[in-house]
Amino acid sequence: MDAGSWGLVAVASPREVGISSVGSVFLLLPSHGPDFCKRMARGGKAELPRGIAYCGGDSPEFRRPGKRKAASAVDKADEWRLEAKKSVRSDLMWALPAIAFSSPRSFGASKQQNFCLMCSSRNATPQSRDTPPKRDTGIASEKDWGIILLNETVNESGTNEDGSTWYRESGEILGDNGYLCRWAKMGGQLHDGSTEWRETWWEKSDWTGYKELGAEKSGKNAKGDSWWETWQEVLYQDEWSNLARIERSAQKQAISGTEAAGWYEKWWEKYDAKGWTEKGAHKYGSLNEQSWWEKWGEHYDGRGSVVKWTDKWAETETGTKWGDKWEERFYAGVGSRRGETWHVTPTGDRWSRTWGEEHLGNGNVHKYGKSTTGESWDIVVDEDTYYEAEPHYGWADVVGNSSQLLSIQPRERPPGVYPDLDLRSTSALPPEDPPPPPPPAVSPAS
Repeated sequence: MDAGSWGLVAVASPREVGISSVGSVFLLLPSHGPDFCKRMARGGKAELPRGIAYCGGDSPEFRRPGKRKAASAVDKADEWRLEAKKSVRSDLMWALPAIAFSSPRSFGASKQQNFCLMCSSRNATPQSRDTPPKRDTGIASEKDWGIILLNETVNESGTNEDGSTWYRESGEILGDNGYLCRWAKMGGQLHDGSTEWRETWWEKSDWTGYKELGAEKSGKNAKGDSWWETWQEVLYQDEWSNLARIERSAQKQAISGTEAAGWYEKWWEKYDAKGWTEKGAHKYGSLNEQSWWEKWGEHYDGRGSVVKWTDKWAETETGTKWGDKWEERFYAGVGSRRGETWHVTPTGDRWSRTWGEEHLGNGNVHKYGKSTTGESWDIVVDEDTYYEAEPHYGWADVVGNSSQLLSIQPRERPPGVYPDLDLRSTSALPPEDPPPPPPPAVSPAS
């Protein structure tokens, strides 16, 4: 991991997809959602971008909150809030020195090409992979993982000229009710055992239309760095709504072998065919005497309601703690934002500043707040309301980028097997394989 791995990577993808059905699951492409909160600028000639809610006021100028002059305390609160918003879901650079693990493989190289060498060719031996995952890169795409499963059973191993060893296995598991799991495993190590790597791919399906694509990898390198990572995509049909759902998730962990440092991340995304979307992440890390945490989430109900929140904090071994958090809730141009930033000294002295905004939907915004140092404000200002009413990456995007998952062939319904009518269940899931052993815990440096 290099110093540049702290930042988030924006996801860009095609937005137009023409898929009507996949297997036994009907895929509905979303409409553009409710437009009643996307008002036109004066004269009705300039519509705002899709997914942007603009409510209140009649000025043609597109303004963000906090631009209007007010009392000094309010100005300070707005400036702080805007700075906090700019850093939403960004890493805690103010708390995080860079951890210099060994440099990852260049992104200029084709991962698909490397994976083909590892598993698809019977004549090529699996290639060593001795680099940990990068922080804050979210959930990788199918193309990044490059999963290729052979249509045959393989069980082979060997020794290279330099003394390193390798193995490769693949096969199928048939379960009850037409369940099928195709899998492949590969790995290897240097002759002295200083470097090891393991990787597993799988593809699952059953007759209900459930489809799953996943991968897991782990290893260590000669510097003592160790890591673990898993990735998963799932398609299934919700039993209550009969809507198709796609869920994506990833977990990553790395521990430095040269210093007291490590981190863990869990990311997830959930989508349905009518625009309902949920996204979130939990992160934790430590470097020498400092530790940090971050959690964030987004929820779109597909009908114009949106909830977003972030909570991040850090602490040192000496007892200093600091952090900030905020939340926003909007629907039809009416909503609220609230937040707090705080700091605790080693002696227990606490400072905090809280703020809030109530967007009334008529061009007026009620702003209020206070701090432990005596600041306070409570005013109503004429100000436009801005928020994202739809996710920047939604159902059409995830369908367009899940071609390998969607191409998994559905299984035929076995004779005498009928749909499960147990109304306590909300999704049709296949039998679970035994879970992998949990990754080693990452704890603050002692």
